[in-house]
Amino acid sequence: MSAMPAFPSIHVGDPIHHENLTIFPLFRSGAATEEVDYLLSDEAVSAGSVTVEEINESGSVPTLLVTNRGDHGVLFLEGEELRGAKQNRVLNTTVLIGARTKATIPVSCVEMGRWRFRSRQFTPSANYSSPKLRHQLKRSVTASLREGQGHRSDQGSVWTEVDRQMQALKSSSETHAMADTYESNRQRFQEFQRRLGYTEEATGLAVAIGPTIVALDIFDKPSTCRKVWDRLLSGFVMDALEEGRTAQPPAPAEVDGLLKRLEAAAWQESPAVGEGREFRTDTAPDIHASALMFATSLLHGSAVVSAGV
Repeated sequence: MSAMPAFPSIHVGDPIHHENLTIFPLFRSGAATEEVDYLLSDEAVSAGSVTVEEINESGSVPTLLVTNRGDHGVLFLEGEELRGAKQNRVLNTTVLIGARTKATIPVSCVEMGRWRFRSRQFTPSANYSSPKLRHQLKRSVTASLREGQGHRSDQGSVWTEVDRQMQALKSSSETHAMADTYESNRQRFQEFQRRLGYTEEATGLAVAIGPTIVALDIFDKPSTCRKVWDRLLSGFVMDALEEGRTAQPPAPAEVDGLLKRLEAAAWQESPAVGEGREFRTDTAPDIHASALMFATSLLHGSAVVSAGV
């Protein structure tokens, strides 16, 4: 076990609410960390400098091939969805792919009923995994790493969660695609999006559904947080719609308490998929967390809090 270096000092901002969803913007305080040069995956794919494909013609459910022909690193975020090729996938962990590099990335399938090419390359999605799905990913990937099996998820549990939420939200899909559940609730998501927009200068957010904090994400700079805010929100909204009821949200002090628990936790370093250093902790029985560091910068730290399904 080793302490994660340079755990940032975080200030919790005033919460914003809509129905049963509460967002606490997070702000970094203290000395600035080293600026890291990277593009987000959707920016790089749109620019044509990065392609994401099946690893070969036959394909492999738990891995994809990334080719970065550009001069910048590219950051893929745990839980983000990629659509196309033989089936839609989500990232199992946050990965920084170096400039002019090829790498395989660990993913999970979120479209159980399709295994045929829809396109040769994957395209970014506006969807992000829900906290309940991210809990399945983090728990099983951390266990896999502990067993020396790499960043593999429990694919069966991922499929089960995708189908469970589809049924809970009364959605349907011929291919059991997570994307179809999100699409059928697009109008409701847009309503939340209008009410819960990005808070200027925030570098992260903690999220509560009803009285319970369910997730926390911290980035290295406000510009990254701004760009991924709405995409993250999509996953939070899915769980909020499922919960339905509105209740008194937690106080900001509870978010401070979660941050203190993470800072004090024993973090285990794991082999990073791409650039940087990866750390994980699940020493608190209800919290699973991971962090990707590059030099002195925490590029993405995230935690999910178990809340029974």
